[in-house]
Amino acid sequence: MTNDAWLAMAPPQTDDPLIPSPLHPIRHPLLDAYGVKLWCKRDDLIHPTLSGNKWRKLKYHLLQARKEGKDHLLSFGGAYSNHIHALAAAGHRAGLSTTGIIRGEAGTVSNSTLSAAREWGMTLHFVDRQSYRRRQDPEWLAQFEAPHTLIVPEGGSSPLAVPGVAELVAEVPFSPDLWVLPCASGGTLAGLVAGKRETEQILAIAVLKGGAFIHDEVCRLYPQAASTTGWRIALDHHDGGYARFSQAMWQWVQSFSAETGLPLEPIYSGKAMWGLFRELAAGRIPPGSEIVFIHTGGLQGLAGLREQGRI
Repeated sequence: MTNDAWLAMAPPQTDDPLIPSPLHPIRHPLLDAYGVKLWCKRDDLIHPTLSGNKWRKLKYHLLQARKEGKDHLLSFGGAYSNHIHALAAAGHRAGLSTTGIIRGEAGTVSNSTLSAAREWGMTLHFVDRQSYRRRQDPEWLAQFEAPHTLIVPEGGSSPLAVPGVAELVAEVPFSPDLWVLPCASGGTLAGLVAGKRETEQILAIAVLKGGAFIHDEVCRLYPQAASTTGWRIALDHHDGGYARFSQAMWQWVQSFSAETGLPLEPIYSGKAMWGLFRELAAGRIPPGSEIVFIHTGGLQGLAGLREQGRI
């Protein structure tokens, strides 16, 4: 399915997605020391409100909704979820109603992410943590099912996410030795495994603690991944766990951004770049490698971190 077909779902816009996203070279002394060439695939520039891997992961969900005659999208996320933010923007753009099942109490959650989602017409339904843990339980999900509703898994990670991400590979006009990306729910990694060329390697930086499950999740989303070689998940760069980060890591990210001009945040892209440089310093990446780092977006999350006083 072409990008034009996806765009045709919505009325003409003045802010159509920037596809292919830019590919920017990155210079840094450590890269020079190892003879490594690094480019950043700037998916964060795809769209001001629907950017990064969210655009790619949601593309075929929206097409599926249109194919099935559904006019309502429902999904799940935390109070600062990039996915919820993007789903609300996508639904608004495509003329579909949206509902977000939000982990937390309505009376205690008010922030820029959810405020924007509301402005785009999303209905927010708050649930406690115990209920939220059942978001993959068919019995619990049955209460949200309706003929006109497409339920999108948390993070947009379903088999429908795979082809949208896989299309990224063809946008890069050469074959890198290594792709690097952050991973949490596994959807973006599954798409990249599906799209990569045979000789290319993938290094996924798990941004959460206890990320060994991601391997099985990738194989569930894209079964051929079980027999595809050349991809691995680095589990020791989570820096405390999902949405957690040390001041030392955040200072590194800010210094890197100031030196390279590449905007990063500490939850996904910054943590993954930090992990990449730790892998390089540890000798786990061959000298002379040509690397493409995928910037999966998420910069809108900086506003929430500032609201919480964390940066």
